[in-house]
Amino acid sequence: MTREKILLSALSVSASSFLLNAVGAEPAREHDPQLAMIVEQIDSGRIQATILKLASFGTRHTLSDPENPARGIGAARRWIESEFRAISEGSGGRLEVRLDGYRQRPDGRRVTRPVEIVNIVATLRGTQPESADRIYIISGHYDSICSDPKDSECDAPGANDDASGVAAVLEMARVMSPHEFEATLVFMAVAGEEQGLYGSTYMARQAKARDWDVQGMITLDIVGSSTGADGTVDKGHVRVFSEGVPETEDDEARKTRLATGNENDSAARQLARWIDESAELYVPQMDVVLIWRRDRFLRGGDHTPFAREGFPAVRMTEINEDYRHQHQNVRVENGVQFGDLPQFVDFEYVANVARVNAATLASLALAPAAPKNAHVMTAKLTTDTTLRWNSNTEPDLAGFEIVWRETTAPLWQHQHFVGNVTEFTSPLSKDNFIFGVRAVDRNGHRSVVTYPLPAKE
Repeated sequence: MTREKILLSALSVSASSFLLNAVGAEPAREHDPQLAMIVEQIDSGRIQATILKLASFGTRHTLSDPENPARGIGAARRWIESEFRAISEGSGGRLEVRLDGYRQRPDGRRVTRPVEIVNIVATLRGTQPESADRIYIISGHYDSICSDPKDSECDAPGANDDASGVAAVLEMARVMSPHEFEATLVFMAVAGEEQGLYGSTYMARQAKARDWDVQGMITLDIVGSSTGADGTVDKGHVRVFSEGVPETEDDEARKTRLATGNENDSAARQLARWIDESAELYVPQMDVVLIWRRDRFLRGGDHTPFAREGFPAVRMTEINEDYRHQHQNVRVENGVQFGDLPQFVDFEYVANVARVNAATLASLALAPAAPKNAHVMTAKLTTDTTLRWNSNTEPDLAGFEIVWRETTAPLWQHQHFVGNVTEFTSPLSKDNFIFGVRAVDRNGHRSVVTYPLPAKE
C-alpha cells in the first residue's frame, strides 16, 4: 500500500470524527471576482512610464541634492509623493499619503554627512472594525547608487534597482485604493536602502514602538528583468526569500522549534507559502520560487529590519540577476553595456510581479486574521493529534481549516474544514506530519496558516 493510500485510509476511518467536529459545509475556494478585477487592472504601460520617469532623474542617491527640481533624490521624492496623492484623489481621499522620516547622522561608512531620510507612505485603512488594526505592508526603495556607494554625483538611473519595485507598489496602490478591504494596507517607497537600510529600519522601529499589528511585510527589490547574465530569458518565475528561525526568538523558543522540527514554519515562511498560493490562483503564468533564506547569500533588503523587529517579512526578487546592471557606473566596456538602464527592464515581467503581490495583499486583507494561540495538546502520549486555538472575532467568520503536510514537504498538502470550533482531533500522528490551522470566512477567503506550538493544557 502506498503512503498516499495509507493516508486516505486513515482519513476514511476518521470520517465520523470529522462529522462530529464539522459545522456546515466548507466555503468554496473559488476565484474572487474582486481580486480577479484588481489583478487584471495592473497596467504594464503605467509601470513602464513610472520606471522611465524615475530613471530620468539621473541619480536618486540618498546624498544627492534634495533641492534640485529635476535631478536627484529630492526631485524623485516629490514626484513619487505627487503620484500617490493623485491616486488618493482618484480614491476619494481614502488613500492617506504622508512623508515620514528623520535626520541621519554620518555613519563612517556610506553616509558621509547628515542627511534627511524620507519615506513616502500611503495607507489604505481597513473598513472592518475587527480587522482594521491588522496591517500588511509592501515596499520598494527609491534611492539608487552606482559603482561607488559614496558617489552622489554620478549617473545612477536605478531602473531595476529599484525603480521596478517602486513602480509595482505605485501601480498596486492605484488599482487597489478604489476597493474596500477589511484589514489595512500600507504602500511605501523608502529611502536610504543602498546606504544601509535606513528608511526601512526607521519604519520598522516606528511600527514596533507604535505597537502596529503588522501581519505581513513584503519588499519588492530588483523585480524588473527576465534576462539573466548568461542570456537566459525566464518570464515565468520570481523568487521569494523567507527566514526560517527568527532572529528575535529566545532560547526557549529555539529549543521548542528544535524539539518539534518546525524549522520551516516561521510566520515569514507561512507568508511565503501564501504568496505562492495566491499566484497559483490568480496569476498562473507566474511561478513563485520559494527560497528558504532570509535573503540572497549574506545579503539583506528592506524586509530585514522588519524581520529583526519580529514581524513576518519576505523579499521578492527576479529569478536571474545580472550584476552588470546593478550598482554600476553607466559605461561600455569591450562592447558590453553596464549600468542599471531602462533598456534592461522587462515591463510586462514587472507587471506580473505586481499582479502576484496585488492578489496576495488583497486576499490577505479580505481574509480573517490567522488564528491565535494555536497549540498541539501533549498532556498524554497518543497516536492522534489534538489541536486547539482561539476563536476569531470577525462577523463573517465561517470557521477553521486544518492543514497538514509530510515533514519533508515544503507546501501544505492537505486541508480539512472543521467548522466554527476551537478544538479538533485528527487521527494522523503529530510524529509523522506537520499541522497548521487557518481561519475561513463565508466568502472562502483563507487566512495565513498558524503553526501550533506544543502545550499540555
